[in-house]
Amino acid sequence: MPFDLAGFALSFICSSSPTIQVITMSRPLHRGVSGLRNSGNSNDFWESQVKDKAEKEDLDRNRSSDPGYLSLRFPCRFFCPDNSPSKYGTSENGFASDPFGIGSPRSRHKLTVLFLKLSLVVIVILALTGSFWWTLSISTSSRGHIFHGYRRLQEQLVSDLWDIGELSLGPSRVKDIEFCLEESENHIPCFNVSENLALGYSDGDEYDRLCGQGSRQSCLVLPPVNYKIPLRWPTGRDVIWVANVKITGQEVFTSGSLTKRMMMLEEEQISFRSASLMFDGVEDYSHQIAEMIGLRNESNFIQAGVRTILDIGCGYGSFGAHLFSKLLLTMCIANYESSGSQVQLTLERGLPAMIGSLNLKQLPYPSLSFDMLHCARCGIDWDKKDGIFLIEVDRVLKPGGYFVWTSPLTNAQSFLRNKEKQKSWNFVRDFAENLCWELMSQQDETVLWKKTSKKNCYNSRKPGSGPPICSKGQDIESPYYRPLQNCIGGTHSRRWLPIEERPTWPSRSNLNKNELALYGLNSEELNEDTANYKTAVRNFWSLLSPLIFSDHPKRPGDEDPSPPYNMLRNVLDMNARYGGLNAALLEAGKSVWVMNVVPTNGPNYLPLILERGYVGVLHDWCEAFPTYPRTYDMVHAEGLLSLETSQHQRCTILDLFTEIDRLLRPEGWVIIRDTAPLIGSARALTTRLKWDARVVEIESNSDERLLICQKPFFKRQAI
Repeated sequence: MPFDLAGFALSFICSSSPTIQVITMSRPLHRGVSGLRNSGNSNDFWESQVKDKAEKEDLDRNRSSDPGYLSLRFPCRFFCPDNSPSKYGTSENGFASDPFGIGSPRSRHKLTVLFLKLSLVVIVILALTGSFWWTLSISTSSRGHIFHGYRRLQEQLVSDLWDIGELSLGPSRVKDIEFCLEESENHIPCFNVSENLALGYSDGDEYDRLCGQGSRQSCLVLPPVNYKIPLRWPTGRDVIWVANVKITGQEVFTSGSLTKRMMMLEEEQISFRSASLMFDGVEDYSHQIAEMIGLRNESNFIQAGVRTILDIGCGYGSFGAHLFSKLLLTMCIANYESSGSQVQLTLERGLPAMIGSLNLKQLPYPSLSFDMLHCARCGIDWDKKDGIFLIEVDRVLKPGGYFVWTSPLTNAQSFLRNKEKQKSWNFVRDFAENLCWELMSQQDETVLWKKTSKKNCYNSRKPGSGPPICSKGQDIESPYYRPLQNCIGGTHSRRWLPIEERPTWPSRSNLNKNELALYGLNSEELNEDTANYKTAVRNFWSLLSPLIFSDHPKRPGDEDPSPPYNMLRNVLDMNARYGGLNAALLEAGKSVWVMNVVPTNGPNYLPLILERGYVGVLHDWCEAFPTYPRTYDMVHAEGLLSLETSQHQRCTILDLFTEIDRLLRPEGWVIIRDTAPLIGSARALTTRLKWDARVVEIESNSDERLLICQKPFFKRQAI
């Protein structure tokens, strides 16, 4: 918004003299003396006026002979013309004429502005020149303080420009954001099946992610009519509210997946009884997989180097729910589904999940990310597209990692009845061998392979057998939705280390100095980051607890929980850096899992986060996150606003906050730490999203602030 410096200076100079007036439109303009109202004899008044006029003429003649007076009088009258009656009479518009005035009052005003602008240019040039010589003369020791001050001024300028930009868009932009229509209750931008079909995508490709310029959501998503706050962990793992997810009774009863069958509909709730004798037991299934590896049971997965598992087509998360008690962390990925979504129900249970597809693009994970990949009737035809899906599995699988596939296709009994199934199985088996996978065991419908730990295996293959090794240019360590590659990736990575040679969990969360050196870090940096987040977590809980249990209103029909307060389960860290928040929450004994997100426009430490035994993903925060609305209990972002505003602005803070509101559950929390100017701008925007917000000062850092917000529980009225 342009600032009228000339007008400001003019009003400031003129205000120093009580006899000089600045013209305002609110006052009526008087023409000459005809508009004066006076009392008493008119002749006395006229004689007095004539006498005063004569005395004033004599005084002016005396002063005109004094050049010093004239030099002082001219600039004052030039900038602030005296509109009172003078000896030179009045003009036809009622204003007194002036020999020092040039043209009309409008032209005098233009000249005044021009003169001030020229003066301002001269002042700026002189100031810059002086600043340049002063900068050359300062000592090297003081330059760091000056640069720090410059950075603060720069951040303040960015914040001010952001505010000015918002205000310049007019009153229509400062009003509250409207609520979305009912059909947006479960909508995910970037996943539009009908639009993809219109663009010609088919054969499952229509479910892939496609983010365009118009994919952002500019309204607030309301929960369904009968939405209820999810039950607290661990109760919420086994029981969820039907109204909170989009699923029909028919979809519940006809679920064909192994893990989908382990649920039942009970009035307003869906219960998951994985240990019930009425259903196929996940415990028996996971025990079988452990035995196929050569372990006693699933509790020994940790000793075999397994900590993180990517579950493709996870059903409703029962496999990961069972393994969570064994200290294993399972990330569920599945295609976008408009109803009966595997990802939505898994997240509702408080388990890690996100939308992910193997149809066209690589997954947003670095190479060599997971200890195990699991597919139990996941619906992927591994023999299609020349085995390119298996190549992607190999890319994200760590050396020595396991691939578990459960499918009727692997059952030898089915080969006798269906030759096509036998052909498909033969292709997968042979292709896996060409990927240097070892077939360790096959029981019933389950097959288990182990990825090679030795790179020289690829060179020992027969010429022309299997896909080639990617070149260094093709072997990108952290691709972001890049098209699937038909070559073996990860072989050029310095992180090639078999899982059996790595420290087991939880020791692996503290990387040694040699491992940290791969990322350009040292132990002191990681320890400092961890210590800072330990303090932050203690502060977060001390700040949130009074808000939750004291002045926070009770939920309708619900009482405040008794200790322990497991109010939070799903946590999103929007700028995870080294995964320090995740580490601090686990060390504090909080029953949470953290989705560690590394922005694509910042330093990429996602491989480090995954090496520590956590889960995470790359993401561009100017695009919609691949998950359903009402996913997370708490969203944390440290330094994200500074990161986004320091680069070319592709989206605004308001766009970012609107996406956070979509991801956040009703009564969920937002904690943002950033510079004071940016926090001030962000605080002003929270009213438009109807968040309850407060700013908290940080004692150890006067340059930063905490913004703590809570999303209210707005209910859609039933029609």
